[in-house]
Amino acid sequence: MTAMNNERPVYLRLRDTIAAMILEGRVRDGDPLPSVRSLAADFGANPLTVAKAYQTFQEEGLVTVKRGVGMFVAAGAADRLRATERQDFLDRRWPAIVTHMRRLGLDPADLVERAGA
Repeated sequence: MTAMNNERPVYLRLRDTIAAMILEGRVRDGDPLPSVRSLAADFGANPLTVAKAYQTFQEEGLVTVKRGVGMFVAAGAADRLRATERQDFLDRRWPAIVTHMRRLGLDPADLVERAGA
């Protein structure tokens, strides 16, 4: 599960959690996603909020809906989601990280070495 940022709307935090499930391979292409009701119960969220999170995946073509059956991870969803998440990281998050690293005098080589440990 990804870290939940309490400043973000609940449906976006739920979306992050579902995205992590897909990216980490806990659900794969063609696998069913938890029902709206079960995910709402797991997170103590309103079912309409969970439905809104799922709707974002539908709009992006990352899930398919089988009426009366449920939602399923669409073919290629992990690859498309990974590409989108990478671009978001590079465009929106990385610049702030680089600025913070410079402010702290952190050497990227030290971080790479640490990541390999």
